[in-house]
Amino acid sequence: MPEVRIVAKNFMDMVAALPAMKLDKLYGSTFICEAVLRSLPPLAKKYVLQMLFVDSPVTAKSMEEWLLADGYSKHKVSIDRLLQLRVFLEVNDRKKETSYKMNTKFQSNMQKYLVFGGTLPREPMPLSVTVRLPTLEDLEAYALEQWECFLLQLINSAQAERLTSFSSSLMRVFQRGLLSARENEAPKLTENGFQFLLMDTNAQLWYIIREYISSSEDRGVDPTDLICFLLELSFHTLGEAYNLNTLTDVQKHAIKDLADLGLVKLQQGRKESWFIPTKLATNLSVSLSDSSSRKEGFVVVETNFRMYAYSSSKLHCEILRLFSRLFLSFSRMFILGSQQRHQQSQRTSQIRCFFTIRLWETDRNRVEMIPSHLYEDFPSKDIFEAVCDFAREIGGLLWEDSKKMRLVVRGEYHQHMRDFLRHQK
Repeated sequence: MPEVRIVAKNFMDMVAALPAMKLDKLYGSTFICEAVLRSLPPLAKKYVLQMLFVDSPVTAKSMEEWLLADGYSKHKVSIDRLLQLRVFLEVNDRKKETSYKMNTKFQSNMQKYLVFGGTLPREPMPLSVTVRLPTLEDLEAYALEQWECFLLQLINSAQAERLTSFSSSLMRVFQRGLLSARENEAPKLTENGFQFLLMDTNAQLWYIIREYISSSEDRGVDPTDLICFLLELSFHTLGEAYNLNTLTDVQKHAIKDLADLGLVKLQQGRKESWFIPTKLATNLSVSLSDSSSRKEGFVVVETNFRMYAYSSSKLHCEILRLFSRLFLSFSRMFILGSQQRHQQSQRTSQIRCFFTIRLWETDRNRVEMIPSHLYEDFPSKDIFEAVCDFAREIGGLLWEDSKKMRLVVRGEYHQHMRDFLRHQK
């Protein structure tokens, strides 16, 4: 059974994972190029700007001469990222000396951007046409409602008040690994599916978006077209209205799916139709984080295993029914009892995790497990601060204690940290 996890920490990791031909195709879009440049570490941005108008390859040795004595680790992180994204291409001459050349499509588009300035993907529609648009609060509530409706259909379509327009085949793609079904039996939530429900909203959205893009070729759609459009959406202004007639046929089909997920709201006027991006859409190009609101509520569990759930979310009730039996249901309260037989995959720790994370904790007190490394016993304050700056720059710093000179860094950056520390000694 495939493990349910978020592979991409942000949109750029998904872009970097594309085959070379598809990635080069993406760089035909100025918005992709601009978004990639923004996502780069500071030193990598500096390299791009230095080489933007240089047509011939620059040797690796020449670039190393630009470095300060303690800058090699940052240099290596930057070069690795530029190569992953094919902003830089590695070339070897007859002497087998490594050189770097900028991707010509990326280079051409960024040159035009710097010389002539950038443009918006499309202009917002005037208020004289759209008249009254939803407030940002209404838009956020709409996005959450759409997302919960989708999740209800995903885990139990019989409980969904209304169904999305997703085809049954695409819903099966989303459910793959989350639900298991035997012949003549109703689908059951797998262990991975239960873990999926414990994720925060943005993490769940990333999983669905990833599946939506990876299965697009089965629907006759180029995944690069979807990535380009989704990233383009992140450049739109939250709450503004944009004319549907400005979209291509592929984008018009995709926008209906995105509305079902709560990324955009569709509205119809007398003569024109438009879409309004929600926060879920405008946050797509940033690092994975949960900026969504949560339904408030709590659960009381008695010693006889009877539960009283106070919540306005039908989705919360449906999740509780996965490991309990519903006795009574009111508008804001559900009374449930224990089941004699639980699915083996739904472990006590996971159920406790649901109660703790999804129903009791506030947005300021959220639990997340991240593989990481603790660094301490620094010989001086200067070295500690330099290491903190480096960890922060590469996006790996999770926590620091300046008084005791300790810091925690994401596990995937451990080798980069070791290289940097080696040069500090």
